[in-house]
Amino acid sequence: MKDFLPNHYERAFENWLIDNRIEYESVDEHKRTAFGHSDIKSFDFLLYPPGRPIVIAEVKGRKFKGTSLVKLAGFECWATIGDVEGLTRWQQIFGEGHQAAFVFAYKMENIDVDFDGRDYFDFDLNKYLFFCVKLDDYRKFMKRRSSKWQTVTLPAEKFRDCAVHIRDFLL
Repeated sequence: MKDFLPNHYERAFENWLIDNRIEYESVDEHKRTAFGHSDIKSFDFLLYPPGRPIVIAEVKGRKFKGTSLVKLAGFECWATIGDVEGLTRWQQIFGEGHQAAFVFAYKMENIDVDFDGRDYFDFDLNKYLFFCVKLDDYRKFMKRRSSKWQTVTLPAEKFRDCAVHIRDFLL
């Protein structure tokens, strides 16, 4: 495990990868020049799930304040335009055999949550839930969230259609 991961969402996700024996490399954004493309926003992880394409993953940490996952409502899934453009460029650079994706890491704010049969991950006295959205799906359905902050998001129904639980995506 690397000690340069800047936030608890990334540390929780890395620990989930370790617990589930998914090979990975975490990317220290301060050393991204090693990839030879320091002008592109870096990503967080390269994931090597067995029998699947290598995943170029950007982790986006969010809080979930709801009490039920039954209808997958109340999940914020915004990203910056820079995140989308950066992942797009990395997917082009790495090419065939690689799939860029956003990993939305949700920290559960409520003690009692109906997880609707989904696995959650305990880390550092918190519960986390991880969903993946393939970059191509995100780009296809994203809508502008804020011009001022240069952010985009998925409409709730598109998030429900495109988001895949981490286990289904990587295992």
